[in-house]
Amino acid sequence: MIGIEGVLNYFRELHFDYPWVLLFLPVIPFLGWIRRKMGIMRHAPARFSSHWFFRKTISSWRVRMLWLPDALRFGALALLTITLARPRGFIGYARSSTEGIDIVLSIDVSLSMLAKDFRPNRLEAAKKTASEFIKNRPSDRIGLVAFSGESIMMCPVTTDHGRVLEQVSSLRTGMLEDGTAIGDGLASAVARLRDSEAKSKVVILLTDGVNNRGIIYPETAAEMAQTYGIRVYTIGVGTRGKAESPVGRYPNGQIVYQVIDVEIDDQLLTQIAEKTGGRYFRATNNEKLREIYSEIDKLEKTRLFSMEYQAEPDLYQPFALGALLLFALEMLLRFTLLNVAT
Repeated sequence: MIGIEGVLNYFRELHFDYPWVLLFLPVIPFLGWIRRKMGIMRHAPARFSSHWFFRKTISSWRVRMLWLPDALRFGALALLTITLARPRGFIGYARSSTEGIDIVLSIDVSLSMLAKDFRPNRLEAAKKTASEFIKNRPSDRIGLVAFSGESIMMCPVTTDHGRVLEQVSSLRTGMLEDGTAIGDGLASAVARLRDSEAKSKVVILLTDGVNNRGIIYPETAAEMAQTYGIRVYTIGVGTRGKAESPVGRYPNGQIVYQVIDVEIDDQLLTQIAEKTGGRYFRATNNEKLREIYSEIDKLEKTRLFSMEYQAEPDLYQPFALGALLLFALEMLLRFTLLNVAT
């Protein structure tokens, strides 16, 4: 059974979709007052030779209850006004969480990324796994950097993952001067994250070679990342040993392949990762590359808590039902028991 305190709490927790409708509530008593005045004015004073009938009529319970139909009508109007304001019940605030960080993917697009030790080649494998990674991170802001002998920001960090995926799909060799500028690729990613207000900022740098170009040393770029609190995960893609790799082009543009040694600067990539609190991974095939992205996905989960307002469904039904019952009771009394008023 609900006590007085429970009833008070119920009404304290009500809120309305259209609270302005409640401004009509004070008008209802005024209408009642006008109705009473008009009723008095309609009845002219009468003289009786004997006061016996007058006293008997005044003492009648029907006469004493003539106010009740009007009271029921105005009570129904009050409930109808509340119904139109659309009341809702307040539950409280629920603690919810989401997982999201700012991430920049920095992907090598040098000619050597067409090596065929991955299916169909390193670059296509990198694009596919990067796209899968992006799709699995709906709460993150993600950006994209491409680099070879120089670097370029393909897409700033954004929640528009469709745009990021389009840019990943557009990556190709030859879009930049050839070479491997690891420092430039990392520095460009860091530049896009340094002003981020996210609690976690991450760069995933993927390359298949040794730093041989660029204007920024990889060590300097790593120090920049460390300064701005950016974690760097480095991925070296390439089998161990030899691989069928591009070594040049024929005059008609066709790529020349030869089986050559795979050279990846594991030591440098490890130093970059360790200096910034990240990790270095070596991917030797498509499956391993997919596992690496999955591992990074597990490592980088920043839970952000928020308080979300929760409300019950509409609570207008009791008020609407009450208004209907009061109107029905008014009509019943006015045309039956209290029909002396007509």
